[in-house]
Amino acid sequence: MDLETLHDLYMHELNDLYDAENQIIEALPKMIDAASDSKLRDALSSHLEETRQHARRLEQIFQAHNVETEDQTCKGLEGIIDEGDDLLDEEMSPAIGDAAIIAAAQKVEHYEMASYGSARTWANLLGHKKDAELLQQTLNEEGQADKKLTKIAESLNVEAVRRAG
Repeated sequence: MDLETLHDLYMHELNDLYDAENQIIEALPKMIDAASDSKLRDALSSHLEETRQHARRLEQIFQAHNVETEDQTCKGLEGIIDEGDDLLDEEMSPAIGDAAIIAAAQKVEHYEMASYGSARTWANLLGHKKDAELLQQTLNEEGQADKKLTKIAESLNVEAVRRAG
C-alpha cells in the first residue's frame, strides 16, 4: 500500500491495530495460564474479552469504509509479545512471574494506547466521527486495563520483594 494521503496512513494504522489485536488474542491465554495470582488471571481474562471486542470494532470501521483488512503484520507488537514470551520461558517464582506478566502486559497496553490515540486523532481530522468514537472507546478501555494492571502490580510487586528479601 502506498501511503500518499492521511487517509492511506489511517487505513494502514487500522490494519496494524487489527493485526495487533489478533496477536494479543492469541498471546493472552498463555499469560493467563502462567499467572499465579487470581486477580491477575481475572484481569487478563476480562481483557481478553475486551480485546475480542476491540477487533470487532475495527472490523466495523473497515465495513463502514467498504474496505477489506489487509494481510499486514504489526511488527512492533510482535516484538513486544516475543519479548514477553521469552521472559515467561525463564525460571522464576510465581510472584516474580506475575510481576513479569504485568510488565509485559503493560508494554502491550502502552503500545496500543499510542496507536489508538494516533488513529483516533486522524479519524477526527478526516471527518470520520463514528470511527473516532469507536477508537476512543477502545482507547479508554486500554487505559482502564493499564490502570487495573498497575493496581494489581502495586500489591503483587510488594509481595515479590517480601519473598525475595
